[in-house]
Amino acid sequence: MNSGLRLIATTIVLAVAFPAFGADKVEPVRMGCGEMTFDTVPGWGLGPDGKSVIGPTHGAVVIDEAGNIYTSAKDGVFVFSPDGKVIRRFLDDEHSNLHDMEIRKEADGEFIYGARNVDAEGIKFHAETGDIVLKLKFPEESGLKLKKFSPTAITVAPNGDIILSDGYASNHIFKFDKNGKYLSHFGAKGNGMREFNTAHGMTLDTRYAPPRLLICDRNHKPKGRLLHYDLDGNFIEEVVTGLGMPTSVSVQGDYVSVPDLHGRLVILDKSNTIIAVLGHNSNPKTRVNFNVPQDQWIEGVFSGTHGSYWDKEGNLYVQDWNVSGRLMKLVRVK
Repeated sequence: MNSGLRLIATTIVLAVAFPAFGADKVEPVRMGCGEMTFDTVPGWGLGPDGKSVIGPTHGAVVIDEAGNIYTSAKDGVFVFSPDGKVIRRFLDDEHSNLHDMEIRKEADGEFIYGARNVDAEGIKFHAETGDIVLKLKFPEESGLKLKKFSPTAITVAPNGDIILSDGYASNHIFKFDKNGKYLSHFGAKGNGMREFNTAHGMTLDTRYAPPRLLICDRNHKPKGRLLHYDLDGNFIEEVVTGLGMPTSVSVQGDYVSVPDLHGRLVILDKSNTIIAVLGHNSNPKTRVNFNVPQDQWIEGVFSGTHGSYWDKEGNLYVQDWNVSGRLMKLVRVK
């Protein structure tokens, strides 16, 4: 277990920030440090008029085998080419409010698994067509009596089992087979070592063999943390603590990106040490703040990072929890 507080203070690279909207020219901002140094791409993903095209964001980012970027917004899913052009959209009541997404290549193509907190379900849909092939409702056969079911995170085991976290309600984490049959559940709400105070984000930690669940315990007291569980729901360890409000996790190789709602993104290495901090927001008025309109965005400074994903080149795509809808591309400096 590592404490993140001391390391966060030592890995921030300061850069001059520029307004992201309304300026004559917006320059890239360099952030991070060492091998985890990135340049922002000003205006990436914006429309021809320079405005966001996706609307309010409280979701996730994933990337398919072809390199196309999927991001979820209030009204549905937008798909961008690597150069930031919208190439398709899934905008309807069945694709709205996707709080978290995972993408997986299967025999019949690539599929996106999503957790819909507002709509009380998990879903699986075809990445190219948007066709929904599976819905996961609250499993009555679990024997639990819940007043609310509000899934916040979803991931998939190597054998196809689906793991769905009820992070905005009971903090139980449910396990289904690939066809949606309920198998088991684990976890409970609280601040104990093996309890969750908002099991907000989750992914498969492929840095280990066998892979583990890497879970964001966002509101744990006194500080947010990450936890490891095995795929059967057994506690392994507290991975790192001393974080702000970790919202989600994305793994590439030995590295993990962890958006923090406090307006920064931290990167861990294989030893789960924080090696870089990106986009740190030092302004208490604009961090952990959904209501920062586009004309107040600052290039290279985040307001409430919520989702992230790595592409094959090691670049990062980062989504802010934001009223105008903010998705950023960070190009890794070789």
